[in-house]
Amino acid sequence: MERIKYELDPFNRLIAKKTGDKSQVRAFRKVIDGTFKIDKNNTLKYHAKIPSKIGSQLPHQIKLNGQWSLTKDHKLCLTLNKRGRGVSDQLTFESQILDVKKNSIVFAITTRSKNNITKTYILDLKGKWQADKNNRLTFGVKREGGKHNLLTFDGKWETNKNHQLIYKYVTGKLVRKEKQLRTLTFKGHWEINDKTHITYLVGHRSDSVLKFKTGVGIFKDKSISYEVGVGLSKGKVPVKQTVTLYGNWKIKGRGKLVFEVEYEKGKLYAISFNAEAKLTDKNSVKFKLKNELNQNLGAQIELIRSILKGNGEVFIRFLGSRKEKTVLIGAGVRW
Repeated sequence: MERIKYELDPFNRLIAKKTGDKSQVRAFRKVIDGTFKIDKNNTLKYHAKIPSKIGSQLPHQIKLNGQWSLTKDHKLCLTLNKRGRGVSDQLTFESQILDVKKNSIVFAITTRSKNNITKTYILDLKGKWQADKNNRLTFGVKREGGKHNLLTFDGKWETNKNHQLIYKYVTGKLVRKEKQLRTLTFKGHWEINDKTHITYLVGHRSDSVLKFKTGVGIFKDKSISYEVGVGLSKGKVPVKQTVTLYGNWKIKGRGKLVFEVEYEKGKLYAISFNAEAKLTDKNSVKFKLKNELNQNLGAQIELIRSILKGNGEVFIRFLGSRKEKTVLIGAGVRW
């Protein structure tokens, strides 16, 4: 009896072959027709379609435990846990990232049966998106016992015209090796609540929070800009990426300063600030920006009457009526 070694053929079918170590399977080398599935703990299982003549030798469902990762070509890889001595088996799928969601990443897997029938199905890994210490995108695959396997996207990310975070990479087709540019779009919105970070929240009410280290932002009457350095494994110097959000400043409700950004399909999302507000001699307002905890964001902006329309004009009159030189708005003085 010899240990079985697992591999993948070019059509994502599982190959079992003997290695000389002990095993419960008596087979030299078998290409097993079947499909892969992932359970709720992101454990990979292979559901085999096994002919009756070897059905007693191979299980119909093969459980494959290991560590998930992403290759430099953005293919899905599972390094199987070691069984005894030797190097761990590695399964690299001929795969394509189909979609990215707030708590999952979806891969398309194409296989071909012995009868030459082609079939494409999906593998949906659950977890959460985060940024690593080099400001790269990562996906933590949730595993049993609170553990995570990390898929690292070792490339530069960008923002599109809708202010969404996107990631582009080049892949090659299996048969003709043709190169193809693919774009992953992360649907979400930006937040600013830290002096040295800008944050992108993927989806709504999710655990996926991409917090990027950055310098002090540049705040203008129609835009907010941050420069982010993305450290790639192949380069010693971080690649510079500028995040620029275009929008409009407004005074909302009873004294909340917001910057409204337009996203996909005209959807508005307001970045809210507390602020120290001071009326200048030029009939404009100078704001020293703070987060919801009233911590200084290291940024300030001066807005004139024509920018602060609606409630903003009322707010300017309010400031002119106050005896205090500076008024804290947001969590402070209401009007």
